[in-house]
Amino acid sequence: MRQRNKGKRLNSYMENYVVFDLETTGINPEKDAIIEISAVKVKKHEVVGEFSTLVNPGRHIPAGATAVNGITDDMVKNAPGIEAAIKDFLDFIGDHVLVGHNIHTFDLNFIYNVVDDCFDKEVKNDYIDTLYMARRCLPELSHHKLTDIAAHFGMATEGAHRALFDCVMNQCCYEELGKLMEKKKEEGVDEEEQICPACGGLLILRKGKFGMFYGCSGYPACRFTKNVR
Repeated sequence: MRQRNKGKRLNSYMENYVVFDLETTGINPEKDAIIEISAVKVKKHEVVGEFSTLVNPGRHIPAGATAVNGITDDMVKNAPGIEAAIKDFLDFIGDHVLVGHNIHTFDLNFIYNVVDDCFDKEVKNDYIDTLYMARRCLPELSHHKLTDIAAHFGMATEGAHRALFDCVMNQCCYEELGKLMEKKKEEGVDEEEQICPACGGLLILRKGKFGMFYGCSGYPACRFTKNVR
């Protein structure tokens, strides 16, 4: 894994931000390629702009990836290459705070690698990962996939796993999570983030067989747990 000078991961309810999402040929940012980039720009909690492009990865898209996102070789054959696509994406996001689901460990690593490879630059935008927000705000859910969160808030999930649709869905989820987080703060039930003493990761409030407990967000690599007092 490359050394990176990242922005800070925030846990905030912002009024101005950009939600983004990627579709890729696989899950390894060192070996796989981006095949779709989408984003929505939000000002004062309202969507004011959209960006979306397929990307020609210059290689065959594996059947496993197509099974997830529906993107085929034929669909991307006339799409821009990654250098042009990522330049347009960077122009669109500017210095806005980025919002996405599981971007801390997935999407951002693809972005960091591509920007480094194409332009020898760093992306230093601060960011908010709605996976962490959802684990903190909705500990009663057994899973925190984007579709799980959307379904919890009564949103339609048909069309998931295409980047622009996921951006729009996640923007709505982020607004709901943000309102829930603010409400918990007002009621005095929201706690400060707790750090795992074993690995330095974030401790997440979870529901287990015997009640609520804190578990490391690095699970299963780190299995540290802590009782709720």
